[in-house]
Amino acid sequence: MPTKKLKQIPKFKSEKEEREFWATHSSVDYLDWSQAKNSNFPNLKLTSKPITLRLPISLLDNLKVRANALDVPYQSLMKIYLKQGLSST
Repeated sequence: MPTKKLKQIPKFKSEKEEREFWATHSSVDYLDWSQAKNSNFPNLKLTSKPITLRLPISLLDNLKVRANALDVPYQSLMKIYLKQGLSST
């Protein structure tokens, strides 16, 4: 079976330009996916931004009690609850 001639990936001036390009082009024309390999990035960390959030003391206390019962940090539990809430809308 003859190999397909792949197109050259252009140089992009910005991430926005690259996103727009891939939104309108198929990667199959530019990459040989049969040669792809799985990768792990164990040290890759998601970016996060600290915020200030004012909560009623009783709500924060209840959250801390629930987090303690689940043996997780309360801020992690807040993130879980926020994500679940956003996913259900």
